[in-house]
Amino acid sequence: MSRWDLMTSDEIGAMIATGCDLAILPVGATEQHGPHLATGCDTISAETIAQMAADRAGVLALPGLAYGCSLGHTEKWPGTFSLHPGTLTQVIVELGRWAVANGLKKLLFLSGHGTNDAPLRSAILQLRYEFPEARFATMGLWDVSERVGALYFRDGEDIHANQGETSVLMHLRPEMVRADRAADVADVTPGLKFSYAMPATTPNGVVGAPSRASAEDGAAMVEALVADLAAWIEAARAEDWPRVPEATLTAAAS
Repeated sequence: MSRWDLMTSDEIGAMIATGCDLAILPVGATEQHGPHLATGCDTISAETIAQMAADRAGVLALPGLAYGCSLGHTEKWPGTFSLHPGTLTQVIVELGRWAVANGLKKLLFLSGHGTNDAPLRSAILQLRYEFPEARFATMGLWDVSERVGALYFRDGEDIHANQGETSVLMHLRPEMVRADRAADVADVTPGLKFSYAMPATTPNGVVGAPSRASAEDGAAMVEALVADLAAWIEAARAEDWPRVPEATLTAAAS
């Protein structure tokens, strides 16, 4: 058992006391995912992968945060809720403080949504300042490893509700997928100099080729995600603090 909200206070305390000082906080989103994917895609994916990897690596998984920074979806399509970037940063900082208060020394924010990245990194700057004895990291699902990233970005650079995201849910939660409504949209962003909100790049909220998705593809992606994230966790648990080199004086050139 590694899921924080299904454990008792005594069980959590005992696990931390025996040296389990790392936890994963999944950070998702509630937002439109085109006509074929449910709005909880980013939350369910991050939360489930976090749980599976935590079980495999023997660390703790916190309950997922179901709201992220989704302003780029605007109000064009129904279904999106968004926090302001500063609000998400503050929420993560406050959760990080409670994590440290509970005895955790290492916290990984696992994001299922791309534009959560900047608020999460801002939160880490604050947490690192407040708790120099603790360590914090953030990554998106697609950042877990090179092979996972290659699977996510097969059909575009600025993907959304694409083959990878659809396949993962076809495997994990098929009731969240309406495969008969999947419509492919090519990524038009490569080479552009600025970033754009989704209404400027897609007619239906999709970027990529969800028509190519399958439960079998999703099973392979999930296994890669869980295996590589568990390996990352094991390496993170073993990581020592960096050694600060001694300064050496060099003579000025004459």
